[in-house]
Amino acid sequence: MIRRRSNFWIHRFSRLLIAGIASCGALITGYLTFVKLSGKQVGCGISAAGCNSVLTSPWAEIFTQPLTLFGFLAYFSMMVFAVTPFIFKGRVTKEQHQKIENLTWTFLLIGSISMTVFSGYLMYVLFSQIQTACPYCIASALFSLTMLVLTIVGRAWEDIGQIFFTAIIVGMVTLIGTLGIYNGVGDAPTTAKSPVQERRAISFILTRENPPQPGIGWEVTTTSGAAEIALARHLKEIGAKEYIAWWCPHCHEQKLLFGYVAYQEVPHTDCADADNPNEQKPECKKAGIQSYPTWKIKGKTYMGAQSLEELAKISGYTGSTNFKYYLRR
Repeated sequence: MIRRRSNFWIHRFSRLLIAGIASCGALITGYLTFVKLSGKQVGCGISAAGCNSVLTSPWAEIFTQPLTLFGFLAYFSMMVFAVTPFIFKGRVTKEQHQKIENLTWTFLLIGSISMTVFSGYLMYVLFSQIQTACPYCIASALFSLTMLVLTIVGRAWEDIGQIFFTAIIVGMVTLIGTLGIYNGVGDAPTTAKSPVQERRAISFILTRENPPQPGIGWEVTTTSGAAEIALARHLKEIGAKEYIAWWCPHCHEQKLLFGYVAYQEVPHTDCADADNPNEQKPECKKAGIQSYPTWKIKGKTYMGAQSLEELAKISGYTGSTNFKYYLRR
């Protein structure tokens, strides 16, 4: 029995739409992979802090490799599966071309299901664990879901049961595998004793060759871990405040301890004017700031750069203290 060719427009253009979406996904994940491997910061507008928080979180790596690299490979594979029948059209017999069509549709179904399930888990992590917004992550999840919908409605499937059976099997395998890979990731101990990672010392020396940029200071070149981000958010939640000056080396050391992403969350005030470094801003005069950096936490004042362990102790922070850096005196 010969099946009549479908006249639905979606059946004619579904593969092209899937290929287009997969291409966009590959571009995004390729860019994020470059950023991750190069140590640069994500260009994400007003959501840059959130994007960088995700990219430096414990969930951003699988088997010591960037998660975005696997995302790029997944999107690239979906693009290949979508366009393969077009490549072989006219070069093989109709029977062979039909086999290619059927096989690649199966691969598209398996791929889109697994990507949607995995993206769903990452959305749960994004909003419940990392607790930030990342447009790239949300876009990737929408891409995966859209490709799944197009795969289902974009072909006249002869056996609808095949879709449900494949969805159940692939979905369960993907979910179990995902939970296994991320088992224990992001767990925050409730005591100060956390699993200790190899830590690196922070030592900043001021020279003529590396003057601070007026109003900004020096570039923060260290990266943030989950513990640094969690501590910074805790300090923000309890109303702690740090007073700094952009020209102050010890203030820069404090920034390096947190790392670029986490320090965006630290509530701080730069007391020095960009044009007149010796002029102190009114809010700092009112707060009685005499040296930099100065912390005000729970009604008490602490002068000088503080270790993150000390900030955790005096602020009542009870999360993970698996910090990446320590201050070399």
